[in-house]
Amino acid sequence: MSGWQALPDDLPPEVRHFVEQLRRLKDGTGLSLVALGARTAYSKSSWHRYLNATQPPPRQAVAALCRIAGLDGTDAERLTVRWELAVQAWPRPAAATEGDKVSATEGYEDDPTLPWWDEPPRRKPGGINRLLLAAVLLLVLLLAVGVVGAVASG
Repeated sequence: MSGWQALPDDLPPEVRHFVEQLRRLKDGTGLSLVALGARTAYSKSSWHRYLNATQPPPRQAVAALCRIAGLDGTDAERLTVRWELAVQAWPRPAAATEGDKVSATEGYEDDPTLPWWDEPPRRKPGGINRLLLAAVLLLVLLLAVGVVGAVASG
């Protein structure tokens, strides 16, 4: 990983291993950080923070990278487990002074938002059956109009 800045020496092994895997996955896509940001709901600067271990990525960012890299099934599940271990071990930033309010990065949590393109399609029960029924009714209606037209012109 020659193009990456060195990770801090005091980084917990779970975090180091996870970030190294993310870097390999990102490198495997051949995308720049700008292009990766354009294909996910996370900016270039966010990816920079995630891939340099200054901030843990949200679960959805990891899922988006897996999707773009073509990683699925068991491999994607393994990376999610490694994400969970890394987030638990991730060093928490210390407040600069006691008078500071809660830091913006304190209390890492999974990002509850999911970009619209990552949401699974919502299908109502029987949705396909309704579509099929509508198609059959439309066909019957067209046949009826055709028969009536043929009788009227004959």
